[in-house]
Amino acid sequence: MKILTTVLVLSFLIPTVADAAEKQAVFAGGCFWCMEKPFDNIDGVISTISGFSGGDVEKPSYDQVSGGDTGHIEVIEVKYDDAKVNYETLLETYWANIDPVDAGGQFCDRGHTYTTAIFYTDEDQKTLAETSKTKISEKVDDEIVTDIRALDVFYPAEDYHQNYYKTNTTKYKFYRWKCGRDDRLEEIWGDKAGKSVSLF
Repeated sequence: MKILTTVLVLSFLIPTVADAAEKQAVFAGGCFWCMEKPFDNIDGVISTISGFSGGDVEKPSYDQVSGGDTGHIEVIEVKYDDAKVNYETLLETYWANIDPVDAGGQFCDRGHTYTTAIFYTDEDQKTLAETSKTKISEKVDDEIVTDIRALDVFYPAEDYHQNYYKTNTTKYKFYRWKCGRDDRLEEIWGDKAGKSVSLF
């Protein structure tokens, strides 16, 4: 009986393999609709969720954030299995999907809400993010303005924003084309633009 009790106690104290492997990454790359697909295509990514971070209002709505009254920016939360994909790969995919020299927004979307940032969850992520930013600065002939910030709170956006590229495919493609996102990404990153591939 004593052995069984000990085993049960230990089973609660030791995290499962699945729990230990699941990690969180949060990236701001302009319109969150456009940031989900590249990460969804990566083996090892468990989920992507559109939302907000960096502001000072609890549980903001999309209308509040887009109105510029909360200080938040649009982000995506990436849950991933670090036994299958590492944070460095996510960072490289992130850079290939943004314009890192645009301080006023992203593509046709202007204003603070659409600025770029990497939100780190621990010191390891911070170090890796800073290292990747340095590498990117060597590839781009301009100042990298993407911020690297500690994650405070991630707030999911409303349901109708989730997986928009799947649920509103035609509208999504038209928006992305009209915004000039792919043309600008190709100008910066060439044939690796908008992909889920290594930039280095």
